[in-house]
Amino acid sequence: MKNSAIIIPTRLGAKRFPNKPLAKINGVPMIIHVLNRAQESHIQRVIVATPDNEIVDTVKEYGGHAILTRNDHFSGSDRVYEAYKRELEDNVDLIINLQGDMPNIKPDSISKLVDLMRGNHCDIGTLASHIKDKEEIIDPNIVKVHVDQDLENDNFLNASDFFRIKKNLTNEKIYHHIGIYAFTNVALTKYVKLSRSRLEIKRNLEQMRAMENNFVIKVGLSNNIPLGIDTVEDLKKITKEMS
Repeated sequence: MKNSAIIIPTRLGAKRFPNKPLAKINGVPMIIHVLNRAQESHIQRVIVATPDNEIVDTVKEYGGHAILTRNDHFSGSDRVYEAYKRELEDNVDLIINLQGDMPNIKPDSISKLVDLMRGNHCDIGTLASHIKDKEEIIDPNIVKVHVDQDLENDNFLNASDFFRIKKNLTNEKIYHHIGIYAFTNVALTKYVKLSRSRLEIKRNLEQMRAMENNFVIKVGLSNNIPLGIDTVEDLKKITKEMS
C-alpha cells in the first residue's frame, strides 16, 4: 500500500488572529486557498479537519471535503490523527499535515515532500527554506530548524532542533521552517499516544514532542518561502503578493 493523503487541521479560535481561516484573500477565504494548493499537488485525498461548523460549511461550498472534529485537541497533529482514524485508516500509509495558514505554498513543494518520504526511511518529514534576512532569526513568529549540513535541492537531512528564538547561532545551519509534516501511519499513531513534552509546551512547537521522543525527522529544501499568516499585517502582505 502506497497511498498518501493531505489533512489540513484548522480552527477559528487562534488567539493571535481569531477567525483566521475565513479571512478573505482577494475575495476567497484563506482555508480555500490552502485547500486549492493541496489539491493541485495531485495527492490522492485532501481533507480539512476542523471543530468549527463555519469552516466545514465554507469548504463544502467550494466543493472540498471537510469533517467536524473534537474541539479539545492540543495540536494540529492530534486533530489530523482523528481525521485519519475516521476516514483513512488502512487506506493510506503516508499522512501530510498541512497547516491551514499558508495560502501561497507551492503544490510542487508538497509533492516534493511526498517523494522525499517515499525515497528515505524516517518517521516524519518536513520542509525548510533559506532565511531571507536577519530579522527572521529574531522574529518569534517564524519557526527555525537547525540541521548539521547545508540543505540542498536533492538531500533530506536529519533535523537537530526546532526553535523560535535561540542565542549563539554563529556558523550554525539555520533555515526557515515550513509548516508541513509528512508522517508515516505508524509514526502518527505513536506520536498522538505520547504525552505533551516539556519543550513542546515551552516553545509552543508540536514537533518537539517527536524530537524529545527520538523520532527521526528529516528536512528537505523548498525553493519558495510560503508565508505563514499569524497577524493581520501578514494577511495584508500576502494579499498584496497574491494579487
